[in-house]
Amino acid sequence: MITLSIILQAAASMAVAKMGAAFGAGLAAIGAGIGIGKIGGSALESIARQPEASGDIRSNMIVAAALIEGAAFFAIIICLLAIVL
Repeated sequence: MITLSIILQAAASMAVAKMGAAFGAGLAAIGAGIGIGKIGGSALESIARQPEASGDIRSNMIVAAALIEGAAFFAIIICLLAIVL
């Protein structure tokens, strides 16, 4: 009876861990989307105010968006590893 109780507790904690990992992956994707949206909006606004600097603004925007996507992909991979393992 005690062994069954221990097995059930381990299975329940694994289900909670998988649910938490899925929740974390979702939050990472939502956060990245919001961050990239803010970067794009701010870049368009600054290009509209100063069109001659559009090349510099665009390149900086792409670098910042790539860094955000990299962090988001890292978080999603970690969450997926938590689900699998």
